[in-house]
Amino acid sequence: MTDAPPDPIAELRAVMHRLRAPGGCPWDAEQTHESLIPHLIEEAYEVAEAARSGDRAHFCEELGDLLLQPVFHAEIAAESGGFTLDDIARGITAKLIRRHPHVFGDATAATSDAVLTQWEAIKRTEKGDQPQPYLHGISKGLPSLMRAQKLQKKAAKVGFDWPDMAPVVDKIREETAEVLEAVALGNNDAIREEIGDLLFSVVNLARKLGVDAETALAEANSKFEDRFGKVEQRLTAGVKALHEHTLAEMDAAWNSVKEVKKAG
Repeated sequence: MTDAPPDPIAELRAVMHRLRAPGGCPWDAEQTHESLIPHLIEEAYEVAEAARSGDRAHFCEELGDLLLQPVFHAEIAAESGGFTLDDIARGITAKLIRRHPHVFGDATAATSDAVLTQWEAIKRTEKGDQPQPYLHGISKGLPSLMRAQKLQKKAAKVGFDWPDMAPVVDKIREETAEVLEAVALGNNDAIREEIGDLLFSVVNLARKLGVDAETALAEANSKFEDRFGKVEQRLTAGVKALHEHTLAEMDAAWNSVKEVKKAG
């Protein structure tokens, strides 16, 4: 008989256990649930970036880095008699089965919208009889653009939504005017508040057009970074440093880069 192939997840757990054990890695041994939070957030963003890149090998690698995080947290919890990785897996498996009665039970949900409505109803039932605000449960730890879109989408499910795009565009114009009014008054608190309202309205427009606001801004960031890099290459090819060029020269280089992109 040949030996059974190793279980990759079991190997990962064994490595993590060794790193945390006496004689293991001092850095790993010092970590806590709280100290790992920045790493968890960073790894999630790196996974998102890798997913957009289309590089499958890089995507796989970054997913591995993200997978390490629940394994790490489970190891820390298990050391104090808390939960284990098996508990995490059992919990999410049970939740998936419970919230998909149209697959694992007798319920019917023929469309994605029906599935999401059913999911929310089940989720609210699971929280018990204690009443909660309708928008309760949308994590405050989400990136602000993503959370704004989720809040708006959930509110729209009960009819709190404009019927089409036109009033959303009007609202953006209104909020833009209010930003300028706050600027004219020199009121910094009002400026911040009005810019927040403007951003929230732009997210609403993205949602109405079926665009994910977080992804759209991430793509805009990448586009700006790429174009500015090309501007830098053009302007620093001579004797002058980047900061020695005028805004007019930078604008000209920027527009030239844009035209090359369009022609391509």
